[in-house]
Amino acid sequence: MLKIDTHTHIIPKKLPNWAEKFGYGDFIYLQHHKKGFAKMMRGNQFFREIKENAWNPNLRIEEYAKFNTQVQVVCTIPVMFSYWAKPLDCLDVSKFLNDHIADLVEKYPKNYVGLGTVPMQDTELAINELERCKKIGLLGIQIGSNINDLNLNEERFFPIFEACEKLSMAVLVHPWNMMGMKSMQRYWLPWLVGMPAETSRAICSMIFGGIFEKLPSLRVNFAHAGGSFLGTIGRIEHGFLCRPDLVAIDNPVNPRNYLGKFWVDCITHDPLMLEYVLKLQGSKHITLGSDYPFPLGDLEIGRFIEEMTIDPSVKEDIFCNAPLNWLGITKERFT
Repeated sequence: MLKIDTHTHIIPKKLPNWAEKFGYGDFIYLQHHKKGFAKMMRGNQFFREIKENAWNPNLRIEEYAKFNTQVQVVCTIPVMFSYWAKPLDCLDVSKFLNDHIADLVEKYPKNYVGLGTVPMQDTELAINELERCKKIGLLGIQIGSNINDLNLNEERFFPIFEACEKLSMAVLVHPWNMMGMKSMQRYWLPWLVGMPAETSRAICSMIFGGIFEKLPSLRVNFAHAGGSFLGTIGRIEHGFLCRPDLVAIDNPVNPRNYLGKFWVDCITHDPLMLEYVLKLQGSKHITLGSDYPFPLGDLEIGRFIEEMTIDPSVKEDIFCNAPLNWLGITKERFT
């Protein structure tokens, strides 16, 4: 069975010193302090240590092959989005990262599919880079759950989504710039609490803002099984019904109607939760995801699904059919 992991991150082994080039900002750079490892530095502050599998394509192929996976969808690490930067500088960063991924896909067409990043803080620049991503062989873009604290329903972002639909470019929404980040540093709460909430924020913003209603062919996938959205859909729907004056002001359609009209990945870390997600979304709108190579991800790449007592056709949907439909490609690309 073909397995396509739709949620993985990659970074070039060498990054420019953008802070030096632009003369400001805490842009990420790498310190290769020992063999097989690098420190991601944000200005003078340590951000994260990464292993060689964050940049080495052959090592990645060896690692994911151990879990019967043939293809990775690769995109940048969200800290690289740089939406806070000056738009043209963010475009410079985006182009560098996108060219790296396009080159990877060109060299390993059976092993990798690429998603780009665009300067979402500038609509025109974002659309221009989106169009370039299409030309260099990327199949979509990854974006943050908010853009400099602005929700995805803001009018300035609609032309970007409109262009994605027109160009048949897939969208992966990944939580970043987590709400409450500064007030909950302890216990890794931004990642454990903030990220699920951020993804629900993104889904609600797109539903209530009418984006899915206006762009029915837009193919959007939300990371980490949709965060807390599906687990709280009852509350979200009830709020829509009891206070339409506050919730239904831009879109009169019940949010429950959109279940199964976007995709979520399968990263629940919990078979019972995945069974619940399956009941709401249906297997054709759940994609295999791992968040490779980071430890909070499912680094056994769907093994818990293989061990579940669910119909083989459901497993095939998650591992293969749903990823292909979201990306807008056929299985023949990899055979």
